[in-house]
Amino acid sequence: MKEMLEQIKREALDALMAAENTQAVEALRVKYLGKKGALTAVLKQMGTLSAEERPVMGQLANDVREALTSSLARRQAQLDAAALDARMQQEALDVTIPGTRPPLGHKHPMTTALDELKDIFIGMGFQIAEGPEIELADYNFTRLNHSAGHPAREWGDTFYMTEDSSVLLRTQTSPIQVHVMEEQSPPIRIIAPGRVYRKDEVDATHSPMFHQVEGLVVDKGITMADLKGTLNQFVEQLYGKGTKTRFRPHHFPFTEPSCEVDVLCHACGGDGCRICKGEGWIELLGAGMVHPKVLSGCGIDTEVYSGFAFGIGVERMAMRRFEITDLRLIFENDMRFLAQF
Repeated sequence: MKEMLEQIKREALDALMAAENTQAVEALRVKYLGKKGALTAVLKQMGTLSAEERPVMGQLANDVREALTSSLARRQAQLDAAALDARMQQEALDVTIPGTRPPLGHKHPMTTALDELKDIFIGMGFQIAEGPEIELADYNFTRLNHSAGHPAREWGDTFYMTEDSSVLLRTQTSPIQVHVMEEQSPPIRIIAPGRVYRKDEVDATHSPMFHQVEGLVVDKGITMADLKGTLNQFVEQLYGKGTKTRFRPHHFPFTEPSCEVDVLCHACGGDGCRICKGEGWIELLGAGMVHPKVLSGCGIDTEVYSGFAFGIGVERMAMRRFEITDLRLIFENDMRFLAQF
């Protein structure tokens, strides 16, 4: 048995020295030290030895096991180190090679238009106000003089969040005006930019999600002339001196009197085309004098103060600013389109 143990040790050590990878080392461990390995097979013969021989052979067998185990671990470590070294050589980087610069992005045309709009109004003395996109119907409609049966309150026009129609995705940023008038005493001069949501069908000039900027001025002696002067100044700063505007009578529940403000179509110059739907003008915003019910509902004395408000569709403004012919291009994230800006 002694000869068998020494032979196993000798053969195993020689085989280990010749092992070229970790798989070969593992195969040798199973071959010699596994449950059905050569060393285990020899140990099963211990029962045939005399009582005097068993301790001697047992000690020899343990020595062989320890020698093989340590040799296996050592060879495994050598192969692991060699594999790591080869991998490091293969994956080595030449840090002296100039790097590849990633392409630099730029502002989205919508962001550019919105920033320009903010800059214009801040230069005119306005402050920026913000509010929640998920709003109470009381602020979005009731406090803005929308009656219970107003068409804008229908489920077909508005994204409601609750079955009782009390919470919704705001359809305008006008609720911010109510929040400001509740919390701040006149004089007030603010703009309220943000996303709004309506169930509009997607086409060249409509989207169910779009951006608005609502404006509000409340002070003593404010008139319709102040509104027209402010908006004409804004349009000229945005599109250039001499830009033509048109004020049309309209109706909004929260303003009285009310108007729509159009700008001359940038695509056809007023001749009529697909963009302006043959009218020669593109609707830019709605405006008017703040309704006395809205002011008094916020605790403002209408005998002392008056005000005007306006709401600008930023997408349409951007289309006019950058001569974009289809609103859908703004939201499709096509790099061929965005790279032009």
